[in-house]
Parts: sequence; structure tokens; C-alpha cells
Amino acid sequence: MKKHNFNAGPCVLPREAVEAAIEAIRDFDGTGIGLLEISHRTPGWERVMAETEALWRDLLNIPDDYAVLFPGGGASTQFFEVPANLMKTKAAYLQTGVWAKKAIKEARFFGDVEVVASSEDKNYTYIPKNYTIPTDADYFHITTNNTIYGTEIHEDISSPVTLVADMSSDIMSRPVDVRKYGLIYGGAQKNVGPAGVTFVIVRRDLLGSSERKLPTMVNYSTFIGAEPRDNSMFNTPPVFAIYVMYQTLKWVKAQGGVEAMQKLNKDKADLLYAEIDRNPLFVGTAVKEDRSLMNVCFVMAPGHEDKETAFMTFAKERGMVGIKGHRSVGGFRASIYNACPLESVEALVKCMRDFEKQ
Repeated sequence: MKKHNFNAGPCVLPREAVEAAIEAIRDFDGTGIGLLEISHRTPGWERVMAETEALWRDLLNIPDDYAVLFPGGGASTQFFEVPANLMKTKAAYLQTGVWAKKAIKEARFFGDVEVVASSEDKNYTYIPKNYTIPTDADYFHITTNNTIYGTEIHEDISSPVTLVADMSSDIMSRPVDVRKYGLIYGGAQKNVGPAGVTFVIVRRDLLGSSERKLPTMVNYSTFIGAEPRDNSMFNTPPVFAIYVMYQTLKWVKAQGGVEAMQKLNKDKADLLYAEIDRNPLFVGTAVKEDRSLMNVCFVMAPGHEDKETAFMTFAKERGMVGIKGHRSVGGFRASIYNACPLESVEALVKCMRDFEKQ
């Protein structure tokens, strides 16, 4: 039976990336030594690092005055590295979910934090609107996609201060105007690779802006060379995770880039949301205008709550993997990142229709 992977992360990867990684573990770049055993100072690996950065720049049109870094530690480490590097006295945050709330907690170790708006009052089922960004803040932080609650900021907003974005779960799913941001970061394990590597895109003139002394590994400058596209491997990078990222980005480019990904993701989301809205057994949890194209959250409709376990069993028997919703929302969550094929969404829709008939 074919399995359909809707896990929220780590998540489905392109088959091409998986197969390339398997081969590289056996023999990297024709060296006769496996990827997990090579020195990161070998010419072949230095080429992979350079080409991975070039793919990021190409796919997102990243200007040369931005550095592209691949540290470890996940997005959770960036929750404190961002304020450590950028905050002098005060930062502003938009609270749209649990990850934004955790970022706020970490930022408060470095200065004042103003929460300009929050959707916690309705369990983060919407994106706050009509808030005011304080002009005395050193930066304004947003989380563009909220995996647990299925909401998303669909456009690049304008900010009067430096804009910082956690794009862990929607990076490479649509074109991004990088110029509108001072810093973009995220964990790779949604759209661009496996767990173990983080991406940081930071405008070079922001380096040192906090004016505080920093530990070496927290300071972004440690990993950035003096010239554009000249980044330093100060310590051993997460080699395997970066290699899978490299192969995943090659796949994205081969599909037609982020524009093609956006179209595919919209087609998948439209199909699944249409079934949720049509099927009397299910109801979506997020406000329609803020529905995520990456994480589709839904529950049993009122009067049918007793069928939740039955549908979960029904879906698993038909190859649906990872659709159990987060405990804070309940119900179901289908994560339909870039590499999730339309075929899998069609199979889930059929499963929902078959359960309705039953």
C-alpha cells in the first residue's frame, strides 16, 4: 500500500534528493569515501557549500549585501541569536502561535519586548490585523506560517523598522521580496531539507548592531567573510543535512522554482480546503482568509466529534501518515509542503469522501 506522508516536520522530501543522499553516503563526489566520513575541507564539499548558497540566492533572488548562513541548532536557537545580534534596547513581536511565543520569551533576556498584537485569545486561529509597529523598536519579528494552527501571512509586509521573519515552514513555497527583510531564518525540516541545519539570511549592515559583546558561536559575524558570498566554515557544518538541502533545492529549481512551487501549493491547498468546506463531517479551524497553504488543520464538525477516532483509523488503513492534529488544536493536520505530491492530497480527499459515504 502506498503511504502518503503529511507529517509536519521532519516531512516528505523529494525522492530525487533522498536517492542522491543515499548514493553520496556510499561514495561522495567520486572520492570513494562516503558523505558521512569526508572532511568538510575537501574541494568537493567546498563546492557543495558554494553551490547550495548559489541556489538560495538564485531561487529567492537574494542580493549580495545579504549573507546566507547554514548553522545548526534549529530555529529555536535563532530565537535568542536574533535578539543577541540585533537588539539594542527594544524589539517588537507579532504573536501568532506557540513558536512566536517562545521567540518572545527568549528575546526578553536581551531587552524590552513589545507584543504589538496576539491571536492567542482565539487559540491562534487568525492573523492579527491593524496593529501598529513601534518606530522605536530595533526590529519587528513575525512568524510567517504557523504549523500547529494552520495560519499564514501570505504577503511580504512593509515595516518602518528592520523586519525579521521566522520562515521555517513556508520558505521556498512562494516568491519572497528579500529586500523587505533585514533577517530571515528557519529550520530546514519543512520545505528545504531534513532536521539538523538552519538557514539564516541576514543583511550585512546589521552585523554588530546590538553593540554587545557576544560569545563566538552566537555572533553572526563569526560565519561571514569580508567579501560578498565569502562565508566562513568556522567549525564543521552539518554536512549531511546541508547535502540533502542542496539536492532539495536542485529539485525545486528543476520544477520551475518558487513560482512553480506556489502554484502547486495553491492547487493542493484549494483542493483540500474545498473538500473540508463541502464535507458535512469536517470543519476547518483557521479563519479562511488566513488559511495556510502548508498546514491544513481541520476537526470533526459539531455533532460528529465522536467519529474522530474512527476517521483516524480509517485514514491510516488507507495509507495516510501524520495527519493527527497537534494536541493544542486536536483533530487533524495535513502538512502539504513543496515535496508533497498532488496525488497524496487527492488520496486524502478521496479518503474523506469515502468515510462520509460509510
